[in-house]
Amino acid sequence: MVDRRTFNVVILGVGFLFIFTAFTTCGNIEQTVVKSLENGTFSGSGYHSLGIIYGVFSFSNLLAPSVVTVIGPKITMFLSGMLYSGYIAVFINPSTWSLYFTSVLIGIGAALLWTAQGQFLVENSEASTINRNTGMFWALLQCSMLFGNLYIYFDWNGRTEIPDGSRRSVFLSLLVTSVLGTLSFLVLRGGRREEELLSEEEGQSLLSTLGCIGVFLWPRVKRLAATALNPPLPPPRSAGLELSFYSGVYGTCIGATAQFGAAAKGLIGISGIVVGIGEIVGGGLFGLMCKNSRFRRTSVVFLGMVVHFVAFYLIFISIPSDRTPYLTPSVSIALLCSFLLGLGDSCFNTQLYSILGHVYAEQSTPAFAIFKFIQSVFAAVAFFYGGYLLLMWQLLLMVVLGFAGTLCFFVVERTQNFAADIQEY
Repeated sequence: MVDRRTFNVVILGVGFLFIFTAFTTCGNIEQTVVKSLENGTFSGSGYHSLGIIYGVFSFSNLLAPSVVTVIGPKITMFLSGMLYSGYIAVFINPSTWSLYFTSVLIGIGAALLWTAQGQFLVENSEASTINRNTGMFWALLQCSMLFGNLYIYFDWNGRTEIPDGSRRSVFLSLLVTSVLGTLSFLVLRGGRREEELLSEEEGQSLLSTLGCIGVFLWPRVKRLAATALNPPLPPPRSAGLELSFYSGVYGTCIGATAQFGAAAKGLIGISGIVVGIGEIVGGGLFGLMCKNSRFRRTSVVFLGMVVHFVAFYLIFISIPSDRTPYLTPSVSIALLCSFLLGLGDSCFNTQLYSILGHVYAEQSTPAFAIFKFIQSVFAAVAFFYGGYLLLMWQLLLMVVLGFAGTLCFFVVERTQNFAADIQEY
């Protein structure tokens, strides 16, 4: 019989699977859909929408830990899922104001959702199971890359434009999927330890937030900063840039490659599926199959850096930007790059979650909040420059920050090893 904690991790993963089947598919096709709208009054940008989401997401992390502490991770994730569903619904009958308004709302919801998820996952894990549970959750989450994108491939293959009827049917399906995932959070059971009650002073501070937001936020900011610096958090900067690249930019590049002909739009969906396969393979290999070994953590992160560098090089020589590519664009190379992007991303994220859960077992809420804050700041910046900066410069920036981020991870891991050795003596 499955124990309560494993049941919770599986249901958590299934809920995220459904919600992000909808949201990831939406982000993957958003810019293509926006460019194909027949509504002459619509002037929104998919890249700007995603940039707003991650920008609001980043700063909402300052308040998210307190909200999660007050109402609990289960209810927080349910309410956040409703905001995700509202964003998906906008594309059924889109307008510029509703797109940007719900972008702000989902940015707030994302901060709450991921902070609650991090806390709930740690609460249902021990030091001996954190890698297993992280890998299990990550593999289920990344299955979200498969189903929605498969639907996109069959519906859009051979199309050069996206008609309104096809757009509505796609987003109605995604809306139903998101709602089902949101409802699944209600099935979750209590975690390893009940939510700690706020002290009377903290409760009064929270109730007066709207009236004195600055007074309330300042101690939270200090607490988040203290968590980030003692011990230091592994910087997720490059993970933010790569998230925006594989989830929004790369699919659009494939769909705009003229050499792929009528198959280009359908290849957006196939690319998303192959990214998901890479994520699932990585989650299984480096999460479920790895024990709590610090050596393996650094090895996996180094592998992720190498895999991403290979992908970036292949994209540079085979996908056109402002020049003729060095290689004739090839579907097989494009999809290989998709797989490598997913595999490399899973290398980074499984190990980042693992080290956070290991080091911050007693401070999981602020730790995951500051992690998502940094990641989403860089993702927001990347989405805003994605529509303006040439592909080659985006790739170069990810190479530089990817190398720097890997070095920083090694430093943090080495610091933790040294601290552990001192405690033994």
